[in-house]
Amino acid sequence: MRTNLERKSVLAIAAGILFLPIVIYGWQHFQRPPLTNTKKVLFKGIEYERSIVKKPRPVVIHIISIDLTEPGIKVLVTPPQNQQSYSTKARTTSDFLKEFRLQLAINANYFHPFHENTPWDYYPRTGDIVSTVGQAINHGRAYGKADSKWYVSCFGKNNLLQILKSDRCPDHTLQGIAGKEMLVINGESSNQQDNQDKPYSRVAIATNKEGNKLWLIAVDGKQPLYSEGLKKTELTNILLNLGVDRALNLDGGGSTTLVMEKDNQPKLLNSPSHTKIPMHERPVANHIGFYAEVVDRHW
Repeated sequence: MRTNLERKSVLAIAAGILFLPIVIYGWQHFQRPPLTNTKKVLFKGIEYERSIVKKPRPVVIHIISIDLTEPGIKVLVTPPQNQQSYSTKARTTSDFLKEFRLQLAINANYFHPFHENTPWDYYPRTGDIVSTVGQAINHGRAYGKADSKWYVSCFGKNNLLQILKSDRCPDHTLQGIAGKEMLVINGESSNQQDNQDKPYSRVAIATNKEGNKLWLIAVDGKQPLYSEGLKKTELTNILLNLGVDRALNLDGGGSTTLVMEKDNQPKLLNSPSHTKIPMHERPVANHIGFYAEVVDRHW
């Protein structure tokens, strides 16, 4: 028979196993970006703003603005698995940034296959084979299946950006991604009334009329009391206030991840919520990243 000491030891171990996930989950909450408004220059030509909204619900909004004419700015979309493939290997945004030695990166296309049932039952994991929804282009090579319901953001010569209500980028596009809905066209909202529109984690890409300025918006969501997300109509209003000419909705939800390079390591700028765990990144099919020159930083 077990002694009292043995029984207590077994109970202590069992309690530790049960409480460990709770401890980890709680610790992740404290790693999230602070609930303070801030605006900083990250790199030459790249600025970052964190905006905190309290009503009608708490929301944390991350806004990147990029001067595409700044020397040193270069764009990169995740390459396909190999030259003969139209699929990619799933990576987190941090892994993408680190692998290609980028300064900034964000998730891009929707993708398949995908499921997320529990923190241990999900697909894809890092290295799994996935396909983008809609067209994607890396160094002039298109992959992913163009679809008339999915629209494109296309980078051409001199980094000039076109966001088009088209399923395909023009010839000679160097880097390109696709999204689900046009949010802004010619400086006006293109949103239709949608009874299913609800607060959610969201990602958008936008440009000015000349195509030489880029905005990336990442909205944290699904995190009660911290950030519950925006409706598409609310995100559109933010884009209009920024003065964008065109904007496209990209993959959001648990995919929403914005990362910068700091001291040669990835640093999360937002709070991803893959499998509903704060600061937990989801491996996704592709991303859009930027090379930029480092400026003196004291943070």
